[in-house]
Amino acid sequence: MTEAVRTTCAYCGVGCGVLAERTGSDVTVRGDPDHPANHGRLCAKGANLGETVGAEGRLLHPEIRGRRVAWFRALDEVAQGFRRIIDTYGPDAVAFYVSGQLLTEDYYLANKLMKGYIGSANIDTNSRLCMSSAVAGHVRAFGEDAVPGSYADLDSAELTVLVGSNTAWCHPILYRRMRDAREVHPDRRVVVIDPRATATAQESDLHLPIRPGTDVWLFNGLLAHLDRQGVIDRAFVEAHTTGVDEALAAARQSAPTTADVARACGVEESAVAMFYEWFSATPRTVTCYSQGVNQSSSGTDKVNAIVNCHLATGRIGQPGAGPLSLTGQPNAMGGREVGGLANTLAAHRGFDDADSVQAFWDSPTIARHPGLKAVDLFEAIHAGEVRAVWIIATNPVVSLPDADRVREALQRCELVVVSDMTRETDTATWADVLLPAAAWGEKDGTVTNSERRISRQRAFLPAPGEARPDWWMIAQVAQRMGYPGFDYDGPAAIFAEHARLSAHDNDGRFAFDIGGLASLSAADYNALAPIQWPVPTQALTGTDRLFCDGAFVTADARAHLQAVTPRSPANAANDTYPLRLNTGRVRDHWHTLTRSARAPRLCEHTPAPRLAVHPADAEAYGLADGDLARVDSRWGHVQVRARVTGEQTPGDVFLPMHWNDQFASRARTGAVVNPAVCPLSGEPEFKHTPVRVERVERAWQAVALSRHRLDSAGMDYWVRVPGDGLERYEWAGGEAPRDWTDWAQAQLQADDDDDWLEYADPQAGRYRAARLVGGRLEACVFVSAGGDLPEPHWLSRLFAQAELDEHERMALLTGRPPLQ
Repeated sequence: MTEAVRTTCAYCGVGCGVLAERTGSDVTVRGDPDHPANHGRLCAKGANLGETVGAEGRLLHPEIRGRRVAWFRALDEVAQGFRRIIDTYGPDAVAFYVSGQLLTEDYYLANKLMKGYIGSANIDTNSRLCMSSAVAGHVRAFGEDAVPGSYADLDSAELTVLVGSNTAWCHPILYRRMRDAREVHPDRRVVVIDPRATATAQESDLHLPIRPGTDVWLFNGLLAHLDRQGVIDRAFVEAHTTGVDEALAAARQSAPTTADVARACGVEESAVAMFYEWFSATPRTVTCYSQGVNQSSSGTDKVNAIVNCHLATGRIGQPGAGPLSLTGQPNAMGGREVGGLANTLAAHRGFDDADSVQAFWDSPTIARHPGLKAVDLFEAIHAGEVRAVWIIATNPVVSLPDADRVREALQRCELVVVSDMTRETDTATWADVLLPAAAWGEKDGTVTNSERRISRQRAFLPAPGEARPDWWMIAQVAQRMGYPGFDYDGPAAIFAEHARLSAHDNDGRFAFDIGGLASLSAADYNALAPIQWPVPTQALTGTDRLFCDGAFVTADARAHLQAVTPRSPANAANDTYPLRLNTGRVRDHWHTLTRSARAPRLCEHTPAPRLAVHPADAEAYGLADGDLARVDSRWGHVQVRARVTGEQTPGDVFLPMHWNDQFASRARTGAVVNPAVCPLSGEPEFKHTPVRVERVERAWQAVALSRHRLDSAGMDYWVRVPGDGLERYEWAGGEAPRDWTDWAQAQLQADDDDDWLEYADPQAGRYRAARLVGGRLEACVFVSAGGDLPEPHWLSRLFAQAELDEHERMALLTGRPPLQ
C-alpha cells in the first residue's frame, strides 16, 4: 500500500480535495478533510474516481493515420505540418482547441506557443461552451474576469438564489453546504430559477419555472423593484459605480411592473413578488448562476442583469453576499487565467497589453487581436481557412453545437492532431496524428476552482504505455518548430513563470496576481496548500473576497452597471419545430463519457439517454414512456427513448449532453443543437433549440448482456452501458430478422462448443437466448415486440455464478428471476 496522496478531483469546478491511495492495481479515493472546498465530502463521481484509472481503452502509443510510431516521428509530423502550413498560409491558418480538463501549466504553454510564438490568437477552449458569458459579464462589470466571493459566503447567506443551476446534481458538494447551513438556520431560504423542476428545485423554498430565455426580464424587474422599494444603496452606488441611471432606465422600460415580468416569464405574479420581496429584505444574499444563464445567445446580458442587482444594493465583497459563478470544469478558471480563451492574453491581459506580454516572454511575435472563438473556429476549419488544428483533452465532435458540421470540418481539415487519454472517441476518429496523454492520477500541476482557489493536482500513478503529460508534448513541438523558451524541466518551472507574468507590469492594475508564488522552490510547489488568488506577496495568505473596499479594476476604479435589454432566444419555436430543446448534465455522468463511463456504478443512475417530455406533449405527439422518439431540428437529429415526466413544463423537452457514437447509435445531442452564440461571449445557445418530436415505430426491442463487447453495427437503435466485466445493451429494430437463432448466435458470438439455450414464441413476438461456456453464463439476449423485457439487475446476478443450476437456466428462458 502506498501513502495517500493529496490531489484534486477531476470533475466539476467545485475543486474538491481528495486523498488517493494505491494498493497494487486498486485505487481508493476519499475526500480530503483538510481541503477548504469540500472538508472531506465527495459526490458520487468523485468517490468513484478510483474506478476510472485503468488502462482499458487508453491510447497508449503515438499514431500517425492509424499506424503506431515512435514519439519522435509523431512530434516531428506535428511540428513540420504546422510549420509548413504557417509558412504557406500564415499563422492564422493554424489553431489549438483545448480544454478545462488541462492543468494550468499545460494551458499556459499552449497559450504561450500559439499567441507568443506562432503569433495567432486562434486558441480557444471548451470552456467557451460553459463559462465565457460569465467571463464577459465580469469584465464588463468589474473590469476583469474576477469572481468576487467565496464558498464561505454560502455558509452565512440568509438567501441563496440559484439561477440556471441544478446544483444538487451538477455541484453537489456546494449544494450540501447550502443544505447544511439551512439545517442550522431553518429561517434561511433558497430560491431556484429554472424552467425544469429539477432535484434542486424540488427542495427549494420557492421555484420560479421561468420560460427559457427570460432571465433578463426577471432581473430587470428585480432591479426596478429594488428602486421602487428604496433598497438601492445610494451611498455605495455613488461612491463606487457608474451606469446605475442607465441600468434603471432600461429595467423600468422592459419590466415596469411585477405583473409585466410574470407575463414575460410565464410564471405566477405572486411567485415573482415573493422572490422580489425576499431579495429586497435580505442583505446577505448570494446569487449563484451557471449554465442556464451562460449558455444563451444573450448570456452576457443575463450575467450583467444579475450583477446589476448586487451592485445596486452594495451586496458584493461582503460576507454572505455577492454574485457567484459556478464553474463547470475542474480548471476552467485556470484556463481563463493563462489566456486559454481566444479573446484574451495570458494573466488576464487584453491585447492592448501585447507589448508587455511579448517583452516578458521575449517572444519573436505576439497576437495583437482576438482569434476565432469555438463555433467560428470550426466553421473556419470547414471553410478551409484554418488548415491545421491541435485538439487537446476534449471531444468537439460531440460537445459543440451543430456537431455534424464539426465532424465535416475535421474530415476536410488538412492536419488534425488529437491529444487524449482515450483511444476511441468521436473526435479521435478523424485524427491524422494521435498523441497519448497522461490522465488524472498520472500528471502534476495546478487547477483553480470557482472561488479562485488554486490547488495542486499530484501524480500517484505511473502513466501507462507511452502516455506523456500535455505540457511535455507542447514543449517538444515548440522546440521542433525552432522556438526557444520551452526547455522546462517540469510543471514547477512553468508555474513559476506563470506566477511571474501575473505580477509583471501589474502594479495593482489586475486583480489576478500570484506573484507571491513565483519564488516557490520545487519542494514548496510540491507541498503547496490550496490558496485563493490574488496572492501578491510571499505571505501566502490568499484572498477570500474581492472588492471589499469598493475599488474595482476598471480604468476609473468603479464597477459598471450595464443597461441590458431583454431579447428572445436567437431561434424561436415555430410551426415546423414547435418544442424547445434544453440540454445539460445528468447526476453521475460527465461530459462525453470518456471518464465517467469507466465507472460501472456511475452508469447505473442514468444508464441510457432519455428525452424528458411533459405528459401533455407526450400525449400530443403520441409518445408513451419508453417509446423511441426521433428529435429533429434544422441542424440534425437524434433517436432516443422518451421519459414522460412532470419535471418538464409543456413545450419544453430536455436531453442529456453526454452520449456519443461510442455508446449509442444516434444520441449526439450536439448534432441537434443550434449554433447561435452570444455576440459578446461567443457562448452557444445550448438551452434553447427549436425541435420537433415524433414516435419511431419498431418491430422489436431487446436487452442483451455479455461478458465481452458486442457488435451493434446495423441496429436501427442501440445503447451500450459499460460495466465491471459485464456490458449491457439496448437494441431495437424496425424489421425482424428472418431467423432469430442465426441472428442471436451472431450477436452473442456463439460457436459450436457453447451450450446454447433459447425460447421462441413467434406469435407473441418473443425470443430469448443464452450462451453458456462450461456452465457459466457468457451472454444472453431477450427480444420482445412489446415492452415486456426483464429488469437487468437480476440478470447481472446470474453472471456472478460460476455455473448456472436448473432453476437459473429456466429463468433465462422464462425471463423471470429464479425462485429463491
